[in-house]
Amino acid sequence: MRHGKKFNHLGRTASHRAALLSNMASSLILHKRIETTVAKAKELRKYVEPLITKSKDDSTNNRRVVFAYLQNKESVKELFGIVSEKVANRPGGYTRIIKLGNRLGDNAEICFIELVDFNETMLAASAEKAGKTRRSRRGGAKKEEGTEAIAAAPVVEAPSAEVVEDAVVVEEVVAEEVPVAEEVVEVVAEVAAEEVVAEEAPATEEVVEVVAETEVAVEEVAAEEVVAEEAPTAEEPTDAPATEEPTEEKGEDA
Repeated sequence: MRHGKKFNHLGRTASHRAALLSNMASSLILHKRIETTVAKAKELRKYVEPLITKSKDDSTNNRRVVFAYLQNKESVKELFGIVSEKVANRPGGYTRIIKLGNRLGDNAEICFIELVDFNETMLAASAEKAGKTRRSRRGGAKKEEGTEAIAAAPVVEAPSAEVVEDAVVVEEVVAEEVPVAEEVVEVVAEVAAEEVVAEEAPATEEVVEVVAETEVAVEEVAAEEVVAEEAPTAEEPTDAPATEEPTEEKGEDA
């Protein structure tokens, strides 16, 4: 009668069940991942994790105890060598079960069971997720901002007497320096204006000379035009006697 026996017998006798779990544990330690049914994986997890915990303390007694369960020197060597170094900082939970669905023949649930610290892909993904996670509550940020504002308000301290005196001295110095700066600005402006005038004076003289030259040229051109107009009028009296000579000859002939 199985009074109070809640574990899964796996349909085997005690000796057969122990041999099955021992072989599966050795395979898991050597290969780091095996494929089996979900029922066997759950029983294997309860069987192998206490052995992994014992491997953290590498003593002769622990090696003998583990060897009594595994009955495999290679798996004991692997467990106390490589596996114990990987799981040294993990407080339990050394295995992971990944379900794969149902088997085609008998429709049994199939899964992977693996050692957590030897799955590099899952470790990298969990590390990235841990870096991006952010916990926050609704309205919590507003409450925090309000408390921070309230806490920051009384922090402002009244200025001490020394600070006030220093401020007054600085204001007096600034007030004394302002007229001096204004005078310097006025002097600079006057010097700049004189330089501009000095630069513009030669330019104006050149313009006056050019205007005078153009006026002289215009006068000369006008004089030449007047002379050209008067020349034909002076030539007209010389032509008149030439026309009168034939008339006198005609009179003589008559």
